[in-house]
Amino acid sequence: MPSTPSTPSTSSRPTTRSPLRDVCVADLDLDLDLHLDPARADGAVLSLTPAPGGPPVRAGTVYALVRLRGRPVATVLTTVPDGADPATVLTTAFRAQHASHDQQPYGTSPSCGRTGAPPPRTTVVVATRERADTLGRALDSLLAQDHPDFHVVVVDNAPVTTATRELIDARYADRLTYVHEPVPGLATAHNAGVAATDSPVVAFTDDDVVADPRWLSALTTPFATDPRTGCVTGLILPARLTTPAQVLLESHGGFAKGFAPRLYDPAAPPADEPLFPFTAGSFGSGANMAFRASALRAVGGFDPATGTGTPARGGDDLYAFVRILTAGHRLRYTPDALVWHHHRETWRDLRNQAYGYGAGLTAYLTAVLCRHPALLPALLAKLPRGLAHARAITAHRDGRSAGTPGAHGTPGTPGAHGAQSHPWPRTLSRLERRGMLYGPLGYARARWGSR
Repeated sequence: MPSTPSTPSTSSRPTTRSPLRDVCVADLDLDLDLHLDPARADGAVLSLTPAPGGPPVRAGTVYALVRLRGRPVATVLTTVPDGADPATVLTTAFRAQHASHDQQPYGTSPSCGRTGAPPPRTTVVVATRERADTLGRALDSLLAQDHPDFHVVVVDNAPVTTATRELIDARYADRLTYVHEPVPGLATAHNAGVAATDSPVVAFTDDDVVADPRWLSALTTPFATDPRTGCVTGLILPARLTTPAQVLLESHGGFAKGFAPRLYDPAAPPADEPLFPFTAGSFGSGANMAFRASALRAVGGFDPATGTGTPARGGDDLYAFVRILTAGHRLRYTPDALVWHHHRETWRDLRNQAYGYGAGLTAYLTAVLCRHPALLPALLAKLPRGLAHARAITAHRDGRSAGTPGAHGTPGTPGAHGAQSHPWPRTLSRLERRGMLYGPLGYARARWGSR
């Protein structure tokens, strides 16, 4: 993904440190019938593997994706004692977690990705800038997809070296398309990828992910079954949790949007989303999204004054989500479409992300209003609640009420997306809010610069 401008400097590290560090990330597949009492459910461990490229699962704190016969259904965080079998400990923790939640059995909700309909012809666009070391890992996973008809386009965004082109020529020359885009910015790079294809569906992911083999099929099949679907997003889980910064980001919610399929329909706004459609961050993330190409082109594509690599710092994916919805298309979220994301490792990276999140949020809202002023009355009507929501998601939380490892879903544990009581240090809260104040200015600078 294109590099970001420097965040305003701050010498202090977050004052709240996550109690979790060096967490092992695992992938557990079970054959369980949870329609029965989970405490008595018979079943077997089909597989237990580390997250792609990770170290073997061992004693200590383990954060695991749980699948039921291949389908992602939950995550579980627990401690594996020395000498214990990790698969047994994780399975027991998952059963206890399921029993403690008053919910429908896993797997009973219809999944958007498994309907029997063949997925449409698709192009996968990967924008990159000077990250050939991670790009190769991502491309290997993309070229191993089980989708029957797809092509990969790599957009080299404002490169300063030939490293990406050399990687493509050496390892992938006959297997994908290389596009050079000299204008910096993630939205511009994505638009260049769209221009390079005639596929009816265009999917996007980043150069720091590893895609599950079924990712693309699950992400694109909904377009074949519902002509009103304009966008589909999927599940993003951490591939590593080895540094405090990575753990803190995931404890803050990471990029995950849960394990329940969601349908966002502008004709029937969701009752639990009072700010719909302006809470675009709840719909998905740019590292795992696909669009009906005709719908994306009809709304003008991505706004080139948004996105990483521009003064706006972000918001390109959020802008596209809102434009698709306000144009009358449906947006679907399906957890079957899984990618593993390599979070940035350092405190400086985390500060950059916090500031960029805030800037991208208000930059995309500015973009929506500048390009589509007819939406202003709807946004103003939701403004008071929107400000309260912004204060809540950027509030300092010390995590003192956090549960212990093994109580996934409680505050302070990785993957508890949407819980407004997870730890988030004051340093990062201030940076997010400073980013929000800067976002409209950043967007204006990007628009002016593009002229």
